[in-house]
Amino acid sequence: MPSAQHNKLARKLRGLTGKAVADYAMIEAGDRIMVCLSGGKDSYTLLDMLLSLKRSAPIRFDVVAVNLDQKQPNFPADVLPGYLDGLGIEYHVVEEDTYAVVKTLTPEGKTYCPVCSRLRRGVLYSFATRIGATKIALGHHADDAVETLFLNMFHGGRLKAMPPKLLSDDGAHVVIRPLYYVRERDIARFSRARAHPIIPCDLCGSQENLERQRIKAMLVQWDAERPGRVDSIARALRHVTPSHLADQALTDFGALERTAALMPVKDLTAA
Repeated sequence: MPSAQHNKLARKLRGLTGKAVADYAMIEAGDRIMVCLSGGKDSYTLLDMLLSLKRSAPIRFDVVAVNLDQKQPNFPADVLPGYLDGLGIEYHVVEEDTYAVVKTLTPEGKTYCPVCSRLRRGVLYSFATRIGATKIALGHHADDAVETLFLNMFHGGRLKAMPPKLLSDDGAHVVIRPLYYVRERDIARFSRARAHPIIPCDLCGSQENLERQRIKAMLVQWDAERPGRVDSIARALRHVTPSHLADQALTDFGALERTAALMPVKDLTAA
């Protein structure tokens, strides 16, 4: 990619990242942000964006890169340290053989992702506490949020996606997703231009027919047939009208008549 195009793309991604950070109050002065670096395009781009924001932000915060070496076969353990040494930032590689546990606990024919995700999250949360991280940054993007929405709708019967910022179940950790406004296709272009040393996930990547991959293919087709449709769905996650859904926990439908009786009647004849 020519440098002018790369610079334009970098500004676009940095602007979208900065907007998400501001919109959802993701970063505060004095934060120590642990960036979970997997070796994929998303986490590399996340690290680049946060380091760029750190250089220009009006507040001071620290960025620490952390990789979880899950002891997958043929994992190139030297790639990330070599890359991070070149950036001159603080980083840690946490070694934990979750690979063997995932293989043992996952039933035949089932996907590894649920067990792998829970184990990985537990290890990273514990390490965040150990290093005094105030925020945990993940590389999920707009496409991930939309894919999660359809996964939950199709397979769980729930209107649930992926929030840009959340508090962990135990209340001990704040998780942020600064790439929440960024499309995956732009991340892929940026990562190629930056020549990030990509490390593929051979654990889940070795499994075929993953439901998320099917939904991803569906969204790619929608983007090709109706450009802007996926962007519109992503925006819809940020503009919700609970009263126009059917969740009884959100709306007391039995009280609507009583509420209506208390409302003033409009004079439709008045000019």
